[in-house]
Amino acid sequence: MRQSGEVIKLVVGLGNPGAEYASTRHNVGFMTIEKILSGLPAGRFEESSTAESRLFSGRFRGKNLFLQMPQTYMNLSGKAVAVFARRNAIKPEEILVISDDLDLPLGRMRLRAGGSDGGHNGLKSIISELGSANFKRLRIGIGHQEAGSTADHVLGSFTADETPVLKEVLERAAEAANCVLSAGINHAMNKYNAKPQQMEKETVTTTL
Repeated sequence: MRQSGEVIKLVVGLGNPGAEYASTRHNVGFMTIEKILSGLPAGRFEESSTAESRLFSGRFRGKNLFLQMPQTYMNLSGKAVAVFARRNAIKPEEILVISDDLDLPLGRMRLRAGGSDGGHNGLKSIISELGSANFKRLRIGIGHQEAGSTADHVLGSFTADETPVLKEVLERAAEAANCVLSAGINHAMNKYNAKPQQMEKETVTTTL
């Protein structure tokens, strides 16, 4: 059961716009939004361009829900998120942000109710523009680079060997986001912060 008063109104996936970035590690936030949308009934969420974002609006469990993909480039993500949130009277604690994470190996993900930016420039921008770190996060592991710069790693594409692991974690990330929306952050953390092999095989039932 969702905690009293806890309603997520905005789910934000972070990434960089443009075809050249579409398959890069830094764009797993965008990929997760697309995975969530692919599991929703066709035509239920309408797309528009607003607040320098691709914005999808619809209803989830009888409540208005927005899915946002900022088109400002990663380091300025907060400008798009803050403008849209203020325009629609959405509080920081009513936001779930999905991002990549260098400190988690590929195949792992972690939900948090708040916290620091962890060195992630997209999260840093959102915290700065909202004036608050009190938003939920779903961090998806992309692993540390074996060689070269961090920028080259996060802006690089997944390898053929990594693709099956990526596909699996994106499925679980979409399930975890749905769980946050339907059952609350604490329930979702208890279920999805375990290592994949420790997780029970259970399905989240979503009522739209």
